[in-house]
Amino acid sequence: MKILYLYCHPLEESFHAAIRDRALATLREAGHEVDLLDLYAEGFNPVLDAQMRRDYHDLSKNREGIEDYIDRLHAAEGLVVQFPTWCFGFPAMLKGFFDRVFGPGITFDLSDPANVRPMLTHIRHVIGISTYGRDRWRAFLVGNPPKKMITRYLRWFVSRSARIRYLALYHMNVATETERKAFLARIDGELRNI
Repeated sequence: MKILYLYCHPLEESFHAAIRDRALATLREAGHEVDLLDLYAEGFNPVLDAQMRRDYHDLSKNREGIEDYIDRLHAAEGLVVQFPTWCFGFPAMLKGFFDRVFGPGITFDLSDPANVRPMLTHIRHVIGISTYGRDRWRAFLVGNPPKKMITRYLRWFVSRSARIRYLALYHMNVATETERKAFLARIDGELRNI
């Protein structure tokens, strides 16, 4: 299966880099073709400027400058989104990716506004992988927006039968080595089941 691995973390020495490396190895060992889209390493511009917003609904213009990202998304059969949760949300870089790339004629058909149709129906698996600096209870109290973005928002665009999973390590700042290893093992298990 072709997997687009959407990765968003600026530090190469982070726990996220270790998660990414292990996840990529697991997917490749399982025989998947993996396309790593590292937003920071690739210098993705997350800013949706005024002209881009004006062109958002213009299908002849709204792909300008993001054609490669669109092609990679359209080639995927599975999507893994890995990111840290900052201020109980996506990092700005990842939010900007969705703002810029998930547009009309790209990820959804808006030709009949009363009947919007998904355009990523070739994607059959979505897995979100995140870490939180705070505990699960605090994330629950604020509604856990990152989890909802993965499990609810992305569901609108992909196959109706897509398997969607969300894996989170809460309170990472105080997680023990044993807890971190258990989280890596959980990720391995989920990725092997794609």
